Amino acid sequence: MSLLVVGLSHRSAPVSVLERAALGADAQIKLLQDTVAAEPATEAAVLATCNRIELYADVDKFHAGVAELSTLLAQHSGVGLDELTPYLYVHYEDRAVHHLFSVACGLDSMVVGEGQILGQIKDSLAKAQELHSAGRLLNDLFQQALRVGKRAHSETGIDRAGQSLVTFGLEQLAEGTDVTAWARGKKALVIGAGSMSSLAAATLARAGVAEIVIANRTQDRAERLVEILTDGTDVPARSVPMESVPVELTRADVAVSCTGATGLVLAAEEVAAAVEGRTGQPVAFTEAGTPAPRTAADSTDVRQTPLPPTSVGTDENCPLDVAAVQGGFSVLGEAAVAGMDAATLEQHAAWAAGSAVDRREAARRSPEADAELITALAATAATVGRIPERRRPEPVIEVPRPTPALSLLDLAMPRDIDAAAHRLSGVRLVDIESLAEASADAPMAADVDQVRRIVSDEVAAFGAALRAAHITPTVVALRAMAADVVANEIARLEGRLPGLDDKHRGEITQTVRRVVDKLLHAPTVRVKQLAAEPGGAGYADALRTLFDLDQETVASVSRAEDSTEKNRGPR
Repeated sequence: MSLLVVGLSHRSAPVSVLERAALGADAQIKLLQDTVAAEPATEAAVLATCNRIELYADVDKFHAGVAELSTLLAQHSGVGLDELTPYLYVHYEDRAVHHLFSVACGLDSMVVGEGQILGQIKDSLAKAQELHSAGRLLNDLFQQALRVGKRAHSETGIDRAGQSLVTFGLEQLAEGTDVTAWARGKKALVIGAGSMSSLAAATLARAGVAEIVIANRTQDRAERLVEILTDGTDVPARSVPMESVPVELTRADVAVSCTGATGLVLAAEEVAAAVEGRTGQPVAFTEAGTPAPRTAADSTDVRQTPLPPTSVGTDENCPLDVAAVQGGFSVLGEAAVAGMDAATLEQHAAWAAGSAVDRREAARRSPEADAELITALAATAATVGRIPERRRPEPVIEVPRPTPALSLLDLAMPRDIDAAAHRLSGVRLVDIESLAEASADAPMAADVDQVRRIVSDEVAAFGAALRAAHITPTVVALRAMAADVVANEIARLEGRLPGLDDKHRGEITQTVRRVVDKLLHAPTVRVKQLAAEPGGAGYADALRTLFDLDQETVASVSRAEDSTEKNRGPR
């Protein structure tokens, strides 16, 4: 059997696809059950976070396993297989181990070094253990991944390479300002009471917000989170039902949402209504990526101020009377030179260049020279799309960005907040998609290299242990066969020497067993060492062949061990 992982993440798929492929709790359970029921897989675990969906399985056939796992992911995510396939990645055996260990260390996270992924891996293992879909391989793999992740965080400064997604999101909202200074005195609304929302609430409390309101569909969970915040911080906290979110939004300065909802929690119209309720001013949609002022008093929308017509020459001392040009300037520039003599055009060019030309000298030129100059100027205008000498560059007018009346952080996948809220004046929205863009250029600490070395070492150690464990059932079967041989020979000896007393019989039995143990000790220890090395999988087959071991006996030992692992509860 071999380890296989098929999945997609923020590194392989756009947010829109991840959003549609997101798996709810029930879908994850059904996916696990269907995977272990499928022919190629005997074990399965699902790692589903806000920016990744991965299916791990122990399979006996690589190609059949990839096909089956991909099909199951498509079926349970609701995204067609043809559409999903281009975004899927596949890791097998050692590469699959390396991938999970990298994920556990935060190397594959959207924000490098974030530690929340460890809790998500732990939850994934617990779910697989609860459903008995995790056997020996996945139990060992996920538990080792947790140890590797903890080692990376304790032995290196990987935490300095990045922050949790919550902290990173708040930093984006603060736009370069210190988060503590930005958050101080603000009223915060947290929608959801899961692990991510709880982390957001705790982070906001530490940052010094004036109040935290928790809204959740299950009131008990919201009240439990409020109790934790109240006990651990001095920040006032209270819980409200989800129906109160529109009202609470009019009071909030910042709102963080991370629920398991399959649809939108906040539509753009609801956000607009909240801002209008807070400011008392109408809220308009702006062009994509262009902020609009909240009120007329706050600033003037310079985008509505028309620029002077390009056909009007307003530059001081310009020798070219642009207004006199019939039809004005065209895009290609032919109208700009129509009817102009070369001397005037050259005078204008010299003025634009900051020098002067003797008009009288220019006037001596022949009509043929004028025609050539006009043709050349027209060709230049046609190539560049304008006449560079026409006018000096217009000054760039900076559009003032108003301070948002409401800051929104959407950490859900699929998204909780309508993406159209990006275009609402007075609103600052940061979501998974914008976080992905912002983190692409984030600096990585030197500690990342050290973590990568830890991952490589741990992958090698895990592979050696896995290969050594692969031969264990064969060694157990060999020792069981040897024990049967000893028992049979002692029984035969008793038949031949019925007069042996218990003392002598015990001594003989012990002596025979010691002889067998000593004969088997060196070969079994050595074969485990050899099996742990790369390419050592064939030693188990050699041992079975040399000692004529029954294949079913070996398989029964493996099944017994796997059954023990699958029935093991969460640790």
